[in-house]
Amino acid sequence: MIDPSHHPIGVFDSGLGGLTVVKEIHKLLPNEQVVYFGDTARVPYGTKSRPTIIRYSREIVRILLKHKVKMVVVACNTASSLALETLKKEFDLPILGVIDPGARKAVRLTRNKKVGIIATSSTVKSGKYVLKIRQLDRDIDVISSACPLFVPLVEEGWFDNAITTQIARQYLSNMKKHNIDTLILGCTHYPLLKNVLHDVMGPRVQLVDSASEVAIQVKELLLKFRMLRTSLRPGQHLFIVSDEPKQFSQLASRFLGGGIKHVRRHIYV
Repeated sequence: MIDPSHHPIGVFDSGLGGLTVVKEIHKLLPNEQVVYFGDTARVPYGTKSRPTIIRYSREIVRILLKHKVKMVVVACNTASSLALETLKKEFDLPILGVIDPGARKAVRLTRNKKVGIIATSSTVKSGKYVLKIRQLDRDIDVISSACPLFVPLVEEGWFDNAITTQIARQYLSNMKKHNIDTLILGCTHYPLLKNVLHDVMGPRVQLVDSASEVAIQVKELLLKFRMLRTSLRPGQHLFIVSDEPKQFSQLASRFLGGGIKHVRRHIYV
């Protein structure tokens, strides 16, 4: 019988963006194996309804369970906003979202108590980031803005070009007017645009990428449940996508800094 601590960590996102979380988990916990599911056939999630996001998320958790994952990280902010509580009630394993870690980090970092949130339309409408920030510090002024074009730009690999910069200037103009000093990247795709976002907002504004905070919470949960992998060998990750793997493999290799060997396609029936 395999020691449960040697089972993989499941991570899912609507597409490429959750690799930001995989990268931080691998950096902090290099011996852990990750099974990553990118729902590339149905990206983006940010314009879809709550019932649809819950249905998609249920389907993906069931797929990850077939790989005997010991915990699930919902690396998609939209799914974390709309489906996380349902998943926690319906599945008997640790499930972690990305909103609480990002909100906590922003509250720690802000100096003038003006925090901006950029996210998908569904995440902004859910109000989960605003609620969490105000639970932690009700004096913080929060400005939210939906940036629906950022996800397709990332999925196309347009991380840093003139069109992306022009769109970012348009989306972030209101944030600059409000003089925010901290900007939450409320979608796991957005850290891939960090260079553009930093150039547009300027060095005074701190960008909050929740991926590193999520990795820390993953370690804490694994220690709590005594499931931290003790093997001295680096974990071999498996990547599953719901559409053509070639584009994903190319962009994932570029982002993770090396070739990725194990990419499978899942076809919904």
